[in-house]
Amino acid sequence: MDDTAARNPQRQQFYKTIDKSSMTPLWEVLANLVTKEPVSPAKPHIWRYDDVRPYVMEAGRLITAKEAERRVLILENPGLRGQSRVTHSLYAGLQLIMPGEIAPAHRHAASALRFIIEGKGAYTAVDGEKTLMSEGDFVITPPWTWHDHGNDSDRPMVWMDGLDVPLVNVLDTSFLEHFPKDEQPLSRPVDFSPDMYGGNVVPLGYEKQGKCSPIFNYPYSKTRETLEKMRKYERWDPCHGLKVQYIDPTTGDFAMPTIGTFMQLLPKGFKTVSYRSTDGTVYSPVEGKGRTVVAGQAFEWKPKDVFVVPSWLPHYHEADGDAVLFSFSDRPVQKKLGLWREQRGNEPASAPH
Repeated sequence: MDDTAARNPQRQQFYKTIDKSSMTPLWEVLANLVTKEPVSPAKPHIWRYDDVRPYVMEAGRLITAKEAERRVLILENPGLRGQSRVTHSLYAGLQLIMPGEIAPAHRHAASALRFIIEGKGAYTAVDGEKTLMSEGDFVITPPWTWHDHGNDSDRPMVWMDGLDVPLVNVLDTSFLEHFPKDEQPLSRPVDFSPDMYGGNVVPLGYEKQGKCSPIFNYPYSKTRETLEKMRKYERWDPCHGLKVQYIDPTTGDFAMPTIGTFMQLLPKGFKTVSYRSTDGTVYSPVEGKGRTVVAGQAFEWKPKDVFVVPSWLPHYHEADGDAVLFSFSDRPVQKKLGLWREQRGNEPASAPH
């Protein structure tokens, strides 16, 4: 409240009167409600895997995957503690499946991604199809699809979950249902989807179901191969190095309707130009070491770490050797609503996309 209002007893009384009717004057809050540019409570932060892995493994000794339903340690943004958010609109956590365990089948309204951090040979089953997972793979769980996880390997499996739960909850559209058994029945062969839809063709008469890509496992080996092929042409983006966007091959759109996913290659010694965009972004390096400087604050990273760059904060990356980084954000939502903006180096900020 400004000093003028504080000195005006009639206004003060008016505010008290309308407060009883659950009303408030816009002119008292307008500057904070409609800001000149994004002002996010989220803060830049890094979770170093060497530091947090012992906690993930300790959780494995304290509670089973079945007891927990999903044994996950949430990556809470320091500016959003208690809200289960890594950015203002997204959730992230580290999930652990020990050898022989099953995380029971359920389905929910939120969309989910799995980015594999550690291990090989665990699986996710989605709507009757199973896929085996390895480090660096990007796996989709579309909204309202039955899914369970299991680990038939002989070592722990850890992946990062990314979900649009905060967005779903702000719209009051959350639903959850449990499957009668821990595992859903399988109705298709393992990795049927990439065989059917990953070759730039679809069966005659194909009609798309749902909003997500029909492929739900994008193996790191194939993505890495694509980046190496791009390297031959040396079309380095000054802000991103070589960066690819995961897509739905049947539409060319983002692989998920609410979460955009990306992988980028930074060659040894490469320093990107300063960049900022309206989509707060979560990164996880797969290869190499380097640093990301966010609004003047440097974060040293290496494989398996997770760090977050909030909305509209200027940042740049430096790679000590060849480095590959996975990232995800809410860019698809912002683009569909015509809200997304970026600023590259010293160029003027773009108009809404």
